[in-house]
Amino acid sequence: MNSKNLLIVFVKNPVKGKAKTRLAATIGPEAALEVYKELISITERETSAVQNCDLHVYFSSECDDTLWSGKNQFIQSGNDLGEKMFDAFHNGFEVGYKRIVGVGSDLPDLSAEVISEGLELLKSNDAVFGPSDDGGYYLIGISKPTPCIFENKQWSTEGLLAETLHELKNKNLSVGLLEVLNDVDTIEDLRASSLATKFAEFT
Repeated sequence: MNSKNLLIVFVKNPVKGKAKTRLAATIGPEAALEVYKELISITERETSAVQNCDLHVYFSSECDDTLWSGKNQFIQSGNDLGEKMFDAFHNGFEVGYKRIVGVGSDLPDLSAEVISEGLELLKSNDAVFGPSDDGGYYLIGISKPTPCIFENKQWSTEGLLAETLHELKNKNLSVGLLEVLNDVDTIEDLRASSLATKFAEFT
């Protein structure tokens, strides 16, 4: 442990037919995989550029030395997204990290700057979120174990962030919010994203 700060990246292994299935339903599994590989590349570049922070990468099925080479790699553990995130954050606090931020791997506009801002907000807040237009969040950070965030939630629903913020308010926990960014799950998301030109042939 070289820092009090930890960045956790949650990555679905890039396998044709298993990556970006909602997008694949429209543009096909091979094209969807190409889009996802580009999203992973952006995520790897930006997360690796964050300063004063250790990095743990949690893969969905197996570690992959071709990605985040030399970084600490783990396998996600849990039955749903909440359990998987709880396990990764719990492991981070167990070994002594004080501020932990987690992000996914499907954000075309993810930047080292926004991740760093999330870590900075944790110096004065119990939790931080990066909201997305669909009612969820692309980034979550906490400065102490907060199991309720990961329990009894309807993941991937439009009320997720609002429900979580309401719960934290009731517990008198302070929250910082970052700018809104959107991930790419559907053809509409791809068309509206900064990747639209690069993948114009698919849209």
